[in-house]
Amino acid sequence: MLIRDAEIHGHGRADMRIERGTVTAMGSLEPLPGEPVIEAHGGALLPGLHDHHLHLAALAVRDASIACGPPQVTNHADLAAALTRPGSNWLRGIGFCESVLGGTLPDARMLDAIVSHRPVRVQHRTGRMWFLNSAALAELLGRAAPPPGLEREHGRYTGRLFDEDRWLQQTLAATPPDFAATSARLAACGVTGVTDMSPANDPQIARHFARQIAKGALRQSLVLAGALSLAEAPLEGWRLGPAKLHLHESALPDFDETCRWIARAHEQARGVAIHCVTEVELVFSLALLEAAGTREGDRIEHASVVLPDLALRMADLGLKACVQPQFVAERGDRYLAEVEARHHADLYRLRSLLDAGLTLAGGSDAPYSSTDPWAAMRAAVERRTCAGVAFTPQEALTPEQALALYLADPLDLSRQRRVGLDEPADLCLLDRPWREARERLDSQDVRIAVASGRVIHQRIDQPPVERLARTEAATA
Repeated sequence: MLIRDAEIHGHGRADMRIERGTVTAMGSLEPLPGEPVIEAHGGALLPGLHDHHLHLAALAVRDASIACGPPQVTNHADLAAALTRPGSNWLRGIGFCESVLGGTLPDARMLDAIVSHRPVRVQHRTGRMWFLNSAALAELLGRAAPPPGLEREHGRYTGRLFDEDRWLQQTLAATPPDFAATSARLAACGVTGVTDMSPANDPQIARHFARQIAKGALRQSLVLAGALSLAEAPLEGWRLGPAKLHLHESALPDFDETCRWIARAHEQARGVAIHCVTEVELVFSLALLEAAGTREGDRIEHASVVLPDLALRMADLGLKACVQPQFVAERGDRYLAEVEARHHADLYRLRSLLDAGLTLAGGSDAPYSSTDPWAAMRAAVERRTCAGVAFTPQEALTPEQALALYLADPLDLSRQRRVGLDEPADLCLLDRPWREARERLDSQDVRIAVASGRVIHQRIDQPPVERLARTEAATA
């Protein structure tokens, strides 16, 4: 494949040849006989973007689910309308937020008043909690014994299920989803690689990923983070990522046992990725790593609340941070309303983390946020809420710094991937030069995505790949 007249990231205007998934030549190149040609017309040719934190299976099932939170659902009447559907099979809702019910959580009785004739499960926006109606409770408890996370009050089950996704999946005998549509949606944004950060990833889940890769449903390069047992799975088309530790401030794990878990991960030559969305979780994580020791690849996921002294401690430990800039745009208005003003400066820092010496990478946390990395870059640069309110503008990044969040090597976040000779042909071609694209940061500018030398997305309105004969005929 030949890409002609591209603005190659880090090089300037040139042609590029791709063979067997690798960049083999750059400069002023003539097409080979029968070689597919892409006319870039001066468009920016970037390394393919990498989403460093998402949950593919949950993202894939999102399309079959009902939105039960803002912006689609904002009150009880909206929720009732969303869940009132014909049929008798399971209804699956996602994205519920307490604001829908004035700050309260639903239970089985409340859901029964909306839907009583079919089983309903609604997921909290954090992904940690499910709300079940009585029909759902009856069906699940008819198949399996109640798990510890099923809330009980005054001798009855409330229908609130905490941190029991594995039990729910096993009880429902859920089949892992197909990733084809999800992969295509990511490719349309120029995403050519992903890191699945689900803590439950194990050899069984890895086999499903391997099958999806083999059949061509998942076309991005894949790094799998997850359980310690994941290191035992054969690497069939994917690479092994860090061991994932998902902390919950309300139920922090035993300190000494968790230090031993970190040591086992390090013995596997793996870093650890620790979920931190509160100050307490971050303080606990840093204490763990100070006690257990660190290794290259240790990282903090989200870094939602970081006081200045904690940022310096993170840097001293050599930690990296995977951030979600889009949360400011998507949830900033709620943060401004619900979080004390004196804490706003510590929420979703960016520039000050870089200034403290931390290496950052960007992840979507999809399906709990948008998959669009360009929207996240724009949020990192603008630092405005959905309502247009400035949110700690001193934390804004330049467009180049925002782009760099998605160019990091997923196995070494301190290294930026580049376009060059003998580099993997994972590429994102825009329809305009970078000087224009940096002012927009819009996924609509993505013309082509190439992963391992294969075109995995091309915009329909402008078919780019032509045989040389056609090109010559058009210019004759």
